[in-house]
Amino acid sequence: MKLRQCVFVCKDLESSAKELCDTLGIEIAYRDPGVGKWGLANVVCPTGHDFLEIVSPIEPGTSAGRYLERRKGDGGYMVIIQVPDAVKERERITALGVRAVEKKDLAEYKYTHFHPADTAGVLLSIDQTVAPSGVDPALWWPPAAKDWLPHARSNVTAGLAGVEIQCVDPDAAAALWSKILNRPVEGDIIRLDDDGEIRFVPIADGRGPGVSAFDVKVVDRERVIAVVKKRHDPTATHIPMSPTQIELCGCRINLV
Repeated sequence: MKLRQCVFVCKDLESSAKELCDTLGIEIAYRDPGVGKWGLANVVCPTGHDFLEIVSPIEPGTSAGRYLERRKGDGGYMVIIQVPDAVKERERITALGVRAVEKKDLAEYKYTHFHPADTAGVLLSIDQTVAPSGVDPALWWPPAAKDWLPHARSNVTAGLAGVEIQCVDPDAAAALWSKILNRPVEGDIIRLDDDGEIRFVPIADGRGPGVSAFDVKVVDRERVIAVVKKRHDPTATHIPMSPTQIELCGCRINLV
């Protein structure tokens, strides 16, 4: 059970994508036309062998658009966890009363999206991949299409390390996610494979429940900080960053 992809929702896709890529030293690998069925456009950007995605509404009345309104602007939106058997997990999770709002069952890719109202305000997807013959299973990730690897960069950032979810009741949310993921809670933290984690914290920014931060593995911290400083007015009294945390696309990014 591995954290494989984290998703932002933003009003302006292109400017947000440029900010994300410039700051984290990554690039766009794929624009998925399939998200158009939800009234969205997107970009998928590898960091190491994990992925950061931005979705943006292109039609009125989308769930992503309503999320932007509820959370008062751009921010973290979705968490995608890779598992060995997504169908088995779907059956187990829906038996808990957590509603599946979207699913796909293909030979090489299966997923289930679960309703944010049942997951403490976060759109959760449980995904499984089965690589075609001759393809390294670790590199087969259909949400980024088959040609993503040449776009993967790991000299500035090199993967995902965690997600922070802010909640009205962190203990209750952690207990809920513990049931959903079938993983124990250690002080409001659920450990995933490859040293990934999901943390639950009180609401501190007035934006309500949902993703409050993504953890990104950083290789060249000084470069990231320098880009953030350059992107902001040098006369500004406050630049949203510290040596260990910056803000991108309306979401805090912990540099770990």
